[in-house]
Amino acid sequence: MVNITEIKNKNILFVSTKNSDYLRICQEIRILEENGNALKIISSPKKSYFKRLIYVYKEILKVNMNDFDMSFIAFAPQLVIPVFKHKLLKKPIIEDFFISMYDTLCFDRKKFRPQSLIGKFIKYIDRITLQSAELAICDTKAHGSYFCEEFKYPRNKMKVLYLEADKNIYYPRQMPKNNKFTVLYFGSVLPLQGVQVILDAIEILENKENIKFIFIGPLGKNNIKKGEKITEFIEWLPQDKLAEKIAGVDLCLAGHFDGNIMKAKRTIPGKAYIYRAMNKPMILGDNQATHELYNESDKDIFFVEMGNPQKLADLILKISEDFYEKDS
Repeated sequence: MVNITEIKNKNILFVSTKNSDYLRICQEIRILEENGNALKIISSPKKSYFKRLIYVYKEILKVNMNDFDMSFIAFAPQLVIPVFKHKLLKKPIIEDFFISMYDTLCFDRKKFRPQSLIGKFIKYIDRITLQSAELAICDTKAHGSYFCEEFKYPRNKMKVLYLEADKNIYYPRQMPKNNKFTVLYFGSVLPLQGVQVILDAIEILENKENIKFIFIGPLGKNNIKKGEKITEFIEWLPQDKLAEKIAGVDLCLAGHFDGNIMKAKRTIPGKAYIYRAMNKPMILGDNQATHELYNESDKDIFFVEMGNPQKLADLILKISEDFYEKDS
């Protein structure tokens, strides 16, 4: 079996359909460059996923697998391995099974019913993709256990690689403080993040004059109905500006806060790694995955029941009151 510790002196083909500056991709390239002999990277910075995919497919067609000892198929291997299975299987495959198409589309975003033809098809694609790998990498132990059980993959071949924040961008720094206790959330507003729980918690706290919220994400003005008077809504920020915003707040909301989507309970949100890199206090959803790395013994880590805006609001209020007590 191929192991991540056995890639020294190996020539590796690295393939990713995700944009080349994506945090997970940068992390994996760094690990492979530090441990392997030679690394050929097939990836693209194009913003369009379709254009990236076409570019990656064209480049794979040019590859002679005799030039490599193994391949590492990164983000969304489901879009690569089934298409080029005959070619790629000539050498051992390591893949990052970061997401399941079946889980994401049928249970997270609920685009298809699990028992529909499409649901069964994408589950099949997940299974043959995962079973093609000599070694698979996932983001948490909880996710790995689910993947192995759902897609019949040997547990001894599934390894965990936790995310890392880019510390060239996200590092502790001093920024001017707000005149109120300020709570920040940023995200892409996916269902599992539990954005509605956050908005409901803001509404509960909207009469608290000493609390301010900063919400960064493509929420859309039509969805902003209450809590406007204590919240600064920002559609998007580049990473350097986002880091500055994070540095200037008192508390960060990491999540995930949705209480119904099982995927939310098996993952550690990427923003948690960013907040920790910047030494910021944060609130996490209380689930099996987040406890893999974090626990209550850390004075700056707080856990809250998922799916409960009242509990989230109560916790934010308590943290803010403790903050003012320290300052008095």
